[in-house]
Amino acid sequence: MTIPQVLGYARIAGMPSVTGLYTVLLPLMAFGVFGSSKHLVVAADSATAAIFSSALSEIAPLGSPYYQDLVGMVALLSAFFLLMARFFKLGFLADFLSRTVLVGFMAGVGVQVACAMLVDMLGLSISSRNTVVQVWSLLQLLPHAVPLTAACAFGASLFLWGAERLNKAVPWALLVVVCGIVCGWALPLQTHGVSLVGPMAGGLPKLHLPHVAWNDLLALLPVATSCVFVIIAQSAATARAAANMFNETVDENRDILGLSVANLAAAVSGTFVVNGSPTQTAMALKAGARSQLAQGIFSVLTLCVLLFFTAPLRYLPHCILAAIVFNVGVGMVNVGALNRIRRESPGEFWLALITGAIVLGLGVEQGIFAAIALSLFRHVRHSYKPHTLVLKRDPKTDLFEAEPVKPGTQSEPGLVIYRFCADLFYANCVTFVDEITLLTQPPVTCVVVDASAITDIDYSAALAVRTLLADLAQRRVHIIFGRVSQYLHADMKRHCISDIVGEENIFPQLHTALAAARLHN
Repeated sequence: MTIPQVLGYARIAGMPSVTGLYTVLLPLMAFGVFGSSKHLVVAADSATAAIFSSALSEIAPLGSPYYQDLVGMVALLSAFFLLMARFFKLGFLADFLSRTVLVGFMAGVGVQVACAMLVDMLGLSISSRNTVVQVWSLLQLLPHAVPLTAACAFGASLFLWGAERLNKAVPWALLVVVCGIVCGWALPLQTHGVSLVGPMAGGLPKLHLPHVAWNDLLALLPVATSCVFVIIAQSAATARAAANMFNETVDENRDILGLSVANLAAAVSGTFVVNGSPTQTAMALKAGARSQLAQGIFSVLTLCVLLFFTAPLRYLPHCILAAIVFNVGVGMVNVGALNRIRRESPGEFWLALITGAIVLGLGVEQGIFAAIALSLFRHVRHSYKPHTLVLKRDPKTDLFEAEPVKPGTQSEPGLVIYRFCADLFYANCVTFVDEITLLTQPPVTCVVVDASAITDIDYSAALAVRTLLADLAQRRVHIIFGRVSQYLHADMKRHCISDIVGEENIFPQLHTALAAARLHN
């Protein structure tokens, strides 16, 4: 099941087909030794292949010797950056990609891959790597499509689509590849415009370090950085999902070390960047793999293919490989997850769509940075506009119930209990000040701040709070802080807020703060 996919990913990467097999030889073994995940399959992946191929195609022609050196250098730089990430224990960076935008990112990559494969499925040639340009060019060149190529490709795609829904445990992709090889060998497909993979070098890869010009090396730094972000985020998400199925834990930092060594092995063995693959990990689990021993055995079998069975692969039609990868790309669009996000959180759904649109319009490299930025933006937005409440006594139950902040709302006569549900920082401190000012108009003479959700105050917010305290003192409104954590208390001391409020008006519990307020009131 995996061999057809890695051959197809080599096609996305713009590399010779045999380099796809190299990704599941030394890199796979390297991660099995140095990584922590029992289930993660580290090999060629469409996301990282799309990142560097779209960028490097502007420097050198796809598949050329210098292009292969550029690809190897990206893998080498990725290995170095991953090693630095392990040294600084940056496994937590994976947490900055929310599942929402990751779903949108993967959907965008899936559509991009599918559109790119449509070109091969129709027997056409388009130089642009931009998805929008590809689709526009595809529509213009549609009358020039090769009928037999299109028939073979779409027939294979429909067969895979139906067969995988019938029984996912059967390696249908391998069956399609075997049928394609037989047809390419027995039938004169090339005379009808169907292109074949052609001669493929067998044997072991030649170990060497890639050589590139200094100026090009500098241009590769952002490409490798983008790959590293995708590698860390996608590999961590895949490893966690697999571990959760068996109630296991993973060490993200050790996995980063394993990914670093795997990419080093990829660089010296003449192949391209490897990544934790969600699709191949899922296939391995369905096939019964429960440890990295299964991946080691697979590497040995790949070695056998390289030594003895590369000759038949020369007869494999490109359109068959394109059809397999097309189905993989379509499968990356998780419609079910998008629908669940839309039902539960329409705002996050639009963020996912925006991420996918950026991938399609600008590229995968920009898409991954957009995914991180949008994830952080959503978090900051929640902190910028936090929930704020007034605790008001319910006359029926005689208990305090939370109500929205409105002018004139009182918890008890002359008393307001105000809850601010976020840390105080420069962007939201105006809301804190304005709402307390709004709530403390006559006849209110005392306000209790429920600070249970506030654990930090920055310099700007502290300045705004000190100004508020001065205003409240001038208007003879007493302020008391309840549910103050040790972290908040330390910040209040550092910013001299406790000196102004008085330690006697700062309480670790709400009921003691409320009792003090009633005595004052």
